[in-house]
Amino acid sequence: MTRDHVTPAALATGMRLKKIGPGLFKDLFGSPTNATLTLVFGVLIVTILPAFFRWAVLDSTWGNASYAICAQASGACWAFINAKARLIIFGRYPYEEQWRALLAMVIFLGAMAFTADWRRWRRPHTGRTLAIVWLVTLPACAALMAGGVLGLPYVEIDRWSGLPLTLMLSAFGILFALLLSIFLALGRQSELPVVRWICVAYIELIRGVPLISILFMASLMLPIILPEKLVVSKILRAQIAFIMFFAAYMAEVLRGGLQAISKGQYDAADAIGLTYWQSMRNIILPQVFRLTIPSLVNIFIAAFKDTSLVVIISMHDLLGTTNAAITDPEWHGIYAEAYIFTAMIYFIFCGGISWYSQKLERHLKSSGAKS
Repeated sequence: MTRDHVTPAALATGMRLKKIGPGLFKDLFGSPTNATLTLVFGVLIVTILPAFFRWAVLDSTWGNASYAICAQASGACWAFINAKARLIIFGRYPYEEQWRALLAMVIFLGAMAFTADWRRWRRPHTGRTLAIVWLVTLPACAALMAGGVLGLPYVEIDRWSGLPLTLMLSAFGILFALLLSIFLALGRQSELPVVRWICVAYIELIRGVPLISILFMASLMLPIILPEKLVVSKILRAQIAFIMFFAAYMAEVLRGGLQAISKGQYDAADAIGLTYWQSMRNIILPQVFRLTIPSLVNIFIAAFKDTSLVVIISMHDLLGTTNAAITDPEWHGIYAEAYIFTAMIYFIFCGGISWYSQKLERHLKSSGAKS
């Protein structure tokens, strides 16, 4: 191909490739610190990766192999995952009814994916459509998990565990904590002293204690405080603790976003005759969420991972069921594979949240630039 036949796109691609080489070399070896770190990580990669690949793939044991075969092998025992995957994912949920928990997770994640599609956010009646989707999804998931209807055997809520429990605690905790945080952030900015003091006291008190203490309070103190006839399940108590804790942190993030909005935006809303709540809903809060996406996503990911703390109040989330699986005496000494399997599940969900937030952030920036 002659130079005359080179397209502008190909020419631009070639120019970018020419810039990558010197730029990459400068990033890796442009300073003594960068050069040292590059060499250190290079040595670690060359040393660790081949050994890990040999352990995880070449010398590993797969399929339905027994513990005796795994004990003789020098590599990973992935046969343990084959034998314990259902225990790790579903925990104490009845074995023969685990298809219900799986179907409930599929329905729930499908509704989440449907809601996350920003292409339909600006369509007419989007709010009504999403409301209908969740009004159908939540009862359907609850009916599948609990049973007692349509001939499904009843399963006590305290037997819900594993990945379904992790998803439920994190998803509902994030959703309701976000809703509560909006009112807390607005209350902290309020001109009414009583409202402002209450919000400040709540935020500072919750942020001043660890999540573990709030879980203990919700698990041990709520049954004492509430009337004897009002019985609150352990899962609901843990859910309340998560909502209270993460709402305080989200409120501070949103408060920072509110302070970043110029006074002219508020004056413009007043000039066109919008009420306080109309201006917040249509003008201020959309900009606040756009500014605070990275910080909120950090809290979302932390909330998803921190569900593992419920093990201290005798609940078994995904990490708790993993710990239960490795205590089987028939597979004594096999634990690294279980933690790698669980870590991959956490990575898929947390990575998915991060990936989606980056896509959404780019979409909002591009749409804002067009407007």
